[in-house]
Amino acid sequence: MKKIIFFIFILFFGTGLNAQNNFTRQDTLRGSITKERAWWDLIHYSLNVKVDDKNKYISGSNTVKYKVLENYSILQIDLQKPLKITKVTQNGKELGFRKEGNAHFINLEEKQIIGKIYNVTIYYEGNPVESLRPPWSGGFTWNKDDQSNSFIATSNQGIGASIWWPCKDHMYDEPDEGVLIAITAPKGLIDVSNGRLEKIIENSDGTKTFYWRVINPINNYGINVNIGDYVHFFEKYKGLNGDLDCDYYVLSYNLEKAKKQFKQVPKMLEAFEHWFGPYPFYEDGFKLVQAPYLGMEHQSSVTYGNGFQNGYLGKDLSGSGWGLKFDFIIIHESGHEWFANNITNKDVADLWIHEGFTAYSETIYLDYHFGTKAGNEYVQGTRKHIKNDKPIIGVYHVNKSGSGDMYYKGASMIHTIRQMVDDDEIFRQILIGMNKKFYHQTVTTQQIENYISKMTNIDLSLFFDQYLRDIRIPILEYKIENSKIKYRLNNVVEGLEMPLKGVINGNDKWINASQDWKNLDIESAGKEFQIDPNFYVNVSEIQ
Repeated sequence: MKKIIFFIFILFFGTGLNAQNNFTRQDTLRGSITKERAWWDLIHYSLNVKVDDKNKYISGSNTVKYKVLENYSILQIDLQKPLKITKVTQNGKELGFRKEGNAHFINLEEKQIIGKIYNVTIYYEGNPVESLRPPWSGGFTWNKDDQSNSFIATSNQGIGASIWWPCKDHMYDEPDEGVLIAITAPKGLIDVSNGRLEKIIENSDGTKTFYWRVINPINNYGINVNIGDYVHFFEKYKGLNGDLDCDYYVLSYNLEKAKKQFKQVPKMLEAFEHWFGPYPFYEDGFKLVQAPYLGMEHQSSVTYGNGFQNGYLGKDLSGSGWGLKFDFIIIHESGHEWFANNITNKDVADLWIHEGFTAYSETIYLDYHFGTKAGNEYVQGTRKHIKNDKPIIGVYHVNKSGSGDMYYKGASMIHTIRQMVDDDEIFRQILIGMNKKFYHQTVTTQQIENYISKMTNIDLSLFFDQYLRDIRIPILEYKIENSKIKYRLNNVVEGLEMPLKGVINGNDKWINASQDWKNLDIESAGKEFQIDPNFYVNVSEIQ
C-alpha cells in the first residue's frame, strides 16, 4: 500500500526484476500453470475452518468442485508449512497424495471424464504462519482489542491463500460459482467473511459457526477471516444497478467513530460508479470490516484499520493537501473491487493492473468530488514516491511481482494516457468499458494494453514498454534558437513517439515528440516553453 510509504510497498511486494534472482522448483510450482493444474477448471470451494485462538490453531476442510478439461488424474493442491493435509477423499474414498514442498499431488482413482464435474475434499490442520507485519507479510494475525477480546484476521496477498487453507493457489483460475466459507469462531466472538451471511449455527461447545456465501468468482487471496467483538450497522446505497447492501462491522467501542467516518463509503461508490461503472458484486454486497492491521482489498469484505481518520494513518502521501480530504484505506482498498477483484491479473508479474489503476482511483475520487485541479495536484504530488529502479512488470511463472513503482508510477502512466486522449468522457468510457469487457475475468498485461490502444486509437505498445518494462522516464529536450523551438525525446525506448501538450508564451500547443529533432515556430513576444506537468515526462532545456 511510514515514513516513506514506498519502502513499505517494496517490503510487501518484493523487489521486482533482478538478474540475480535464483528461482527454485518451488517458485515454479507456485507460480506456473503446471500440468497438474491445467487439466481441471475450478468451479467452487466449500471451506470449513475452526479457529482456536488459545492455541493459535486451525482445523477443517475444503471441498473443491471442478470440471475436467483434459485426460489426467493427478491434481495439484497447495498448502504451506507448517499446516498439514491429514486426509483427502473423493466419493467417500480416501486417496493417496505426494508432497513436494508446499505442492501436494493427489492421485485420483476414479476415471476423470472430460466435461464431467467432480468434488475432492482436503482435510487439514495445524498452527498457521503468524503474520508479523500484516498485511505486508501474510498469515494469521492473533491480536487483542482494547477490551482484551481476541481480534483475529487473515491477510495473504503475495504469499498466497495456501498459507492458511488448501487451494489451487494461482491467480489464473477463480471459482466460477464462488465459495461457501464456514468459520467456527471462539466463544462470544463473531466471524465476518466474504459475501452474504447465510446462517449461524450454535455448536455444543458454546461456539458458533458463521456461514458466508460468495456467488461471484473470487480471487483466492481475497477470501478472508475476520473474528472479533463486532457490532454491525448497515445502509442501502442506490447505485447504478439498484440497491446495494452496505454492511459495516467494527469493534463495539468504535461504533460512533465508524458511523461518522464510513459516511465516505457512499461518496466512494458514487465516484467510482461514475468513472468505472457499476459496483461489480451487487449480488454479494459491500462490506467494510475493522481489522487489526491497516487494510486489504478482500472482495466484498474490505478490511479497514486506518484509525477512523483521513489520509494514510493521518498523513497526506501527495504532500499537496488533497490527501487529507479522504480516508486512504476506504478509497484505495475499495477501488480494488474494480481493479483486482473484478479485473484480476492472471500472473502476479502483472500486478500493476491491480495497483496502478487503484492508485489512480485516489485521483479519480478527488477529481469527482473536489475537481480536476485537485486530482491533478494529487497525482503529481505522489510522484515523489517513484524510485524508477526496477521495471513495473515482474517475472512470469514464478510468482514474482514487479517494482513497487506499480502504484504511483502506474497511476502517473494512466494519468498521462488521459492527457493524450484529451477528452475526459472518452477516457471515462474506456475505464467503464474495461470493467465491462473484462467483467469477472483474469487478464494479462497484453490484453489491457491491446484494449487501451484500440479504444484510444493510439498505438501505445512502445509507450507501455517505456513505462512498464523500462526504468527510464522520457526527457523532452528543447532549445530555443531565434524564433524556433527545437525539441526531441531522449531517454526512451527506440521508436517511441508521444503527443505532448506544450505551453508556449502561455498558450497551449500540441507537439508530437520523437527521438528526432523537430522545429516549432514561436512568436517573437517572449520565449517561454513548458510541458503540461500532467504528462509524466521530464523536461530539460539544453544549450
